[in-house]
Amino acid sequence: MFRSPSLRRRSRSALAVLTVAGLTVTTATALSLPSATAAASTLGAAAAQSGRYYGAAIAQGHLGESAYVNTWNTEFTSVTPENEMKWDTVEPSRNQFNFGPADQIVSRARSRGMSVRGHTFVWYQQIPGWVSGLNGNDLRAAISNHINQVAGHWKGQIHSWDVVNEAFEENGTRRQWFVQQRLGDGYIEEAFRTARAADPNAKLCYNDYNTDGVNAKSTGIYNMVRDFKSRGVPIDCVGFQSHLGSGANLSSYQANLQRFADLGVDVQITELDVGGSGSGQAATYRAVTQACLAVTRCTGITVWGVTDKYSWRSSATPLLFDGNYNKKQAYTAVLDALNGGGGGGGSGTLRAVAAGRCLDVPNSSTSPGTQLQIWDCHSEANQQWTRSASGEISVYTGGSRRCLDGPGGSGAATVIANCTGGNTQKWNINSNSTITNVQSGLCLDVNGAATANGTRVITWSCNGGSNQQWTGS
Repeated sequence: MFRSPSLRRRSRSALAVLTVAGLTVTTATALSLPSATAAASTLGAAAAQSGRYYGAAIAQGHLGESAYVNTWNTEFTSVTPENEMKWDTVEPSRNQFNFGPADQIVSRARSRGMSVRGHTFVWYQQIPGWVSGLNGNDLRAAISNHINQVAGHWKGQIHSWDVVNEAFEENGTRRQWFVQQRLGDGYIEEAFRTARAADPNAKLCYNDYNTDGVNAKSTGIYNMVRDFKSRGVPIDCVGFQSHLGSGANLSSYQANLQRFADLGVDVQITELDVGGSGSGQAATYRAVTQACLAVTRCTGITVWGVTDKYSWRSSATPLLFDGNYNKKQAYTAVLDALNGGGGGGGSGTLRAVAAGRCLDVPNSSTSPGTQLQIWDCHSEANQQWTRSASGEISVYTGGSRRCLDGPGGSGAATVIANCTGGNTQKWNINSNSTITNVQSGLCLDVNGAATANGTRVITWSCNGGSNQQWTGS
């Protein structure tokens, strides 16, 4: 959710580092490579293939710009009003409501069949001054009335509401803002119960930032959601804002989404943006997308804006379209991931298209540093590769598990190595059947376009040639 630069979380410039358990998918299906002929051409259409939405935060003030609106209309299937549903906009004075700006966004979205996320009822920022002067039952009544009036205005039109936003500190305790101090812990539960009565068909979410892995803050929220579910408090979903930087450690991102889903709630990526550019930014966007695809109850992704030039982090160029609405490398990474279905999980051989031979560990070696080759395809373990949702491609299992590693530059050998989760061991599977290394951006390549058994497999500048194309089987 947006804040003006004077308000928005400046303390988040050092974005959270997530360091808990890794991500692994080891289903016994063929290692899948996407088919370019079957690929959807827009983000929304690609997400819809798996029953998900792909949305954007939209600002009413930019609706007069044709490129902005056209990009929104073409690419996205969901919308979150950026500021227009926040308390200081919709109820600047007590019982005086201003729904006009948000109505413009909602009506445009619904006319095009898009879903709408409501954002937000109760948040410690962008609160009008009259609210902060209230105490006790008067404050409780004002919150209840605000939720009833706002939810009632759009009743039946909202897919999901961020009922309460950013109510936890980094250490997992409740944020000590004036509502918490005057009403105590119960205000969150009261807000959810009020919202359910006001709009029974909308999904009700709790939303927060720096919860992108298993950490103290996300665990505090997890414990609240678990308590709510055990007592029948109406909570349907948890939003993970995901304001990230290139190269963010997402080692526990999927595991965190999954543990919330296991409580019986949907999970949504609600405010995604990734500071940076090029392959690093693209890799982080891809990893988030693949993690969502790997969790059945991750119902959709929203990016926090359309174009870099209007982003609250504009100097970090964090979105999928640049200031001229050109698609960035990150856009292609997201589209490829969405078109890949479940993120490319599974096990099987990797066959070089030109040679018709398979990626092979010579002599079934398990020694780290063993250089890879192509060889006649067979079903032995030294040609059975497994791709995890985080992008690792590994061979063998258990204590012998080794990861495909591209540690060098153009022309360097690819090897097996002990799995570390580093970016030299993460690979993007692209819609043109090439496989690129996250760290270097180079392609997995059969050296010299040779076809003979024993030809080395290297990394090389991507050119789309058939010696850089691979199929799963």
